[in-house]
Amino acid sequence: MTGTGFVVLLLLVVVAGLPGAALAAAGPTGMMCELLAHPERTEITDPEPEFTWIVPLTERDDVQAAYQIRVAAEADEERFWDSGKVASDRNVAVCYAGKPLESRSSYGWQVRTWNRRGVPSAWSARQRFRTGVLGANKADDGGRVARYPIEQTEVAPARVINVGAGRYFLDFGRAAFGTLKLTLDCTPEKAGQAVVVHLGEMRDGPDRVHRKPGGSIRYHRAELTLKAGRHTYTVTLPDRDRRRMPPEIGAVMPFRYAEIEYCPSPITRDTARQIAAHYPFDDSAARFSSSDPVLNDVWELCRYSIKATTFCGLYVDGDRERLPYEADAYINQLGHYAVDREFTLARHTHEHLMRHPTWPTEWILHSVLMAWDDYLYTGDADSLAAFYGDLKAKALRALARPDGLISTVQPPVPREVLISVHSGRMQDIVDWPAGERDGYDMRPVNTVVNAFHFRALALMARIADALGKAEDAAAFRRDAARMAQSFNARLFDPLAGLYVDGEGSTHSSLHANLFALAFSLVPFERAAKVAAFVRGKGMACSVYGAQYLLEALYQTGHADHALHLMTDRDTDRGWAHMIYDVGTTITLEAWDNKYKPNQDWNHAWGAAPANIIPRLLMGVEPVEPGFRTLRIRPQPGGLARAALDLPTVRGPVHVDFDAAPAKFTLNVRLPANTSAEVYLPRLGSDDGTVLVDGVRRAGRISGDFIVIGPVGGGVHTLVREAAGKK
Repeated sequence: MTGTGFVVLLLLVVVAGLPGAALAAAGPTGMMCELLAHPERTEITDPEPEFTWIVPLTERDDVQAAYQIRVAAEADEERFWDSGKVASDRNVAVCYAGKPLESRSSYGWQVRTWNRRGVPSAWSARQRFRTGVLGANKADDGGRVARYPIEQTEVAPARVINVGAGRYFLDFGRAAFGTLKLTLDCTPEKAGQAVVVHLGEMRDGPDRVHRKPGGSIRYHRAELTLKAGRHTYTVTLPDRDRRRMPPEIGAVMPFRYAEIEYCPSPITRDTARQIAAHYPFDDSAARFSSSDPVLNDVWELCRYSIKATTFCGLYVDGDRERLPYEADAYINQLGHYAVDREFTLARHTHEHLMRHPTWPTEWILHSVLMAWDDYLYTGDADSLAAFYGDLKAKALRALARPDGLISTVQPPVPREVLISVHSGRMQDIVDWPAGERDGYDMRPVNTVVNAFHFRALALMARIADALGKAEDAAAFRRDAARMAQSFNARLFDPLAGLYVDGEGSTHSSLHANLFALAFSLVPFERAAKVAAFVRGKGMACSVYGAQYLLEALYQTGHADHALHLMTDRDTDRGWAHMIYDVGTTITLEAWDNKYKPNQDWNHAWGAAPANIIPRLLMGVEPVEPGFRTLRIRPQPGGLARAALDLPTVRGPVHVDFDAAPAKFTLNVRLPANTSAEVYLPRLGSDDGTVLVDGVRRAGRISGDFIVIGPVGGGVHTLVREAAGKK
């Protein structure tokens, strides 16, 4: 934990439980300009940048009553804006409203707030930001988004093995995209000789890099020509490894292991470095631990996968293609929100894909999901407004029949529709690779595609509401309702009680049913049978499909099975297999090479638990955009204990629980200026009471939960006991 983080945590612990007022001596922290915590590292091109901060917590349930922002030129302290005291609880995406900023200039901004009792805080530290050419935004390629340059981190080897005869084996502990740097001593007589370096993702025995790993698993051999004296050498990689990389970074490849032959001097942990490329990342921003060590390892695998795969400054599918795809990027996006307080890379990738989409039908529909979650997690509607027309087209209403169902086959997609979504072709995909479709019957009216279409319509209604487009919102809701009715009438087999794969099909796959559940298309009276079918199928889908399978299970109360799938060590279709059997440290493109022989070992679309654990197991999700309100609904699924620190745009959220057989204890720590509805398991008792901060309160019964709320900023302890244990 950083020093600043410790101070903030200590302040939360000290003041969060105080019943009365406390002076807000501290100023706001966690400042962001254009969603950047370090805007000085790049250039801002928005003439009206937006400011965000974390409100200081002065007492339990504290909220911001007012704020004041000051912006001044850094060179001469000329005041460009003083907002004065603004009566508002807004602390996310507050738009600059001063006199025009100047291009190629440096500014500083700071803010202070007033708490609910009218007590002012100190001024925040001053945050510096630099402007580039103001207004030079390029909406066609994601260039609207201010973002950081790629960083390089030097990583020392976790192990160095002296194999003998000038040969060394290095294990860096985890794979990263980068290259190798060695510092070597060479006598004059050995000058001009070559040191051979082998880099790779896979071992061949305890002290050898695998020369022929197969598929798209990486291996590279290089030679370093020695010079007399002590010199530092950097391994040169093939030109193909420069793809999508900025010139100042150059070529990178994924590797964990290095083997050095004909070495003229000893190699130690001090003389070898893995030079890892990645987007700026705060490794201390998120934490998760539980009573299940396998789940803890799965979390860390997926958390690190998000960091490691940011090497291009754009979410890409992996090393083999290095291309952005919407479905990959969506899982990346949700995972990134869960492990770091960072939003710009997700937005940049989303906006790039808006104008440069890929071919699968569902991937195009994913753009609407990405847009909504960008707004939900940031509270900033700029991107929604900029791409609203494109988003309307990507909901694919233009393909709808009179009953609301869509097809990309009969009739073929009209050229004008392809143009409207900036695509050259469109084809249904269901899951990938094709062998992961559970025998799916690909019909012209495809159930999975139509489930995504429904989800896009429902989210477009919310997007239209957020932008004040009431008529559009009403139209999207009507279309969604019509489409849901047709979906349940035409794509459901009443005799089997299951959804079929498409209109005219008699086959019911896992996918047809899991997506219907995940997107809330299944009526209550059908849900139990459909969920039982989904549960019985196990992991009969790809690492991508697992994202929605886990969502469907948690949404229907099957947390125990979801936890089993995330921790199962007896199958090759799970994350435990990746860790303990395969030995990867970044999630795979597929469950195993046998399911996709050309797979690579660095696909973040395989990192679903990075977002599933915080969102659904621990149950922390935003309800109001920007986390103004949130829901905390843990579903332990057999876990005895778990704890989560989740970064949000408004500050860190902490949740931990202890799930004893007859008692459930939940501790929550919320930032100021937020509130949450908290769900606790019923434990077989129907009286609906919960001990909240030592006071018994009546809750609302909702299915298998007792709901308490709202609770505000600060530390809260909620205890639910079974009948007779109070």
